[in-house]
Amino acid sequence: MALQPEMLNIVLIPLLTPGHMIPMIDMAKLFAERGILVTIVTTPLNAIRFTSVVDRAISSGLPIQLLQLRFPCEEAGLPVGCENADTLPSFKLMRNFFIASKMLHKPLEQTLQGLKPAPSCIICDKHLTWTVDLSNYLQVPRIVFDGMNCFTQLIMHNLHISKVHESVPEMEPFVVPNLPDKVEFTKLQLPGLFNPGSVDVNDIRREIRATETQSYGVVVNSFEDLEQRYVDEFRKIRGGKVWCIGPLSLFSKENLDKAQRGNQASIDTNQCLKWLDSHEPNSVIYVCLGSLSRLSPLQFIELALCLEASNHPFILVIKGGEEIEKWVLEDGFEERIKERGLLIRGWAPQVLILSHSSIGAFLTHCGWNSTLEGICAGVPMITWPLFGEQFLNEKLVVQILGTGVRVGAEAVVDLISQERSGVMVTKDEVKAAIDIVMDKGIEGYERREKAKMLKQMAKKSVEEDGSSYLNTTLLIRDIEQLVKKNKQ
Repeated sequence: MALQPEMLNIVLIPLLTPGHMIPMIDMAKLFAERGILVTIVTTPLNAIRFTSVVDRAISSGLPIQLLQLRFPCEEAGLPVGCENADTLPSFKLMRNFFIASKMLHKPLEQTLQGLKPAPSCIICDKHLTWTVDLSNYLQVPRIVFDGMNCFTQLIMHNLHISKVHESVPEMEPFVVPNLPDKVEFTKLQLPGLFNPGSVDVNDIRREIRATETQSYGVVVNSFEDLEQRYVDEFRKIRGGKVWCIGPLSLFSKENLDKAQRGNQASIDTNQCLKWLDSHEPNSVIYVCLGSLSRLSPLQFIELALCLEASNHPFILVIKGGEEIEKWVLEDGFEERIKERGLLIRGWAPQVLILSHSSIGAFLTHCGWNSTLEGICAGVPMITWPLFGEQFLNEKLVVQILGTGVRVGAEAVVDLISQERSGVMVTKDEVKAAIDIVMDKGIEGYERREKAKMLKQMAKKSVEEDGSSYLNTTLLIRDIEQLVKKNKQ
């Protein structure tokens, strides 16, 4: 496609961590399909992860370009090649990672100055606070992308305003004020801003909060039918400038794109599909607790033994260290479960797996990408939140949508100490949740029907005349008007 000088050029600046980069790559395809040039800012090693997906999009005629900057690992005290949060040897280095990200400011400013066509707008991850100065310098609107849904955004806003959590004991449930539904949490279930762990990044969190209000608007990876009352309330807070344009995972339409979404899969995709084909519809439990989660060896063993005892076929994604691998080998676990269990070490082709008819349940950490992928697949969920806003997402799935069952996790896991901690959730608790979700009775049937209905709603939202399609149109028009205004 020949680029016109007056063509819009949306610059996407993701936080360099899987859960934040993946939806932005999908977003690039969404805008490019509307005939807009998209420039994705990345680093050499992160670019490699997405090369095949981006190259396929470009070769199909979509106007997408990668802008690669050197990531200053060593200057920020990180090991060489540590360009993504999932490659950090320890989460103790999270502060260094944010410092390195901030160092991209000046090189990016210089590069974008000479970019043709000139940037029309920056859509950046909300964690990249330095992009406020960048957008001011370039005199283009800054729109933040928040990897959360409107339900979670509204809860966090209301906690900031009310400070209701500050006056209750850690384990005592309290009601979040001014929500469309009665929603309760304990202080221990709240994200780090309200419930700090041992990672000392509170100053960064405060800065993120302060710069959120300095953006033109917010792009959300959700769809209106999923959480309409929460979208409406969040829009009031943000002066109407909230665009739900998801589910973004639905823009990975080809099997190859689904398989390579986020990284090269650690298993042969055909082998994985063949294994799934050999099982009955709705019979397999898919277990993946996210790209950054690391269960302690004791907790992993509890989960693995529960899956073995459940008598259901399962796929278990292992993100562990040497201790876990040693146990798998020495205990003979893999050998014992080989008839009905599949272990995937590293990166799993999650969207492809979830969309297979044999999947009957998704045991998830409730990261928003995974939760939304489960919704799009029409699969009931077994919820095991670990950190961040995952307990808030769990509440949406279990209480508001009615498509999930809790394993019973009660407190956010500290990212640094989680590798050392023992058993937080017992195999009996996990088994009880699995039994409820896989139950063939009326309750299980109703949950599966709700999940199927949400799948249809998600699909409809991104089709022409769907709410997300229309929101994307409104966002593009808004950017066009701002560009014209700036030229006057």
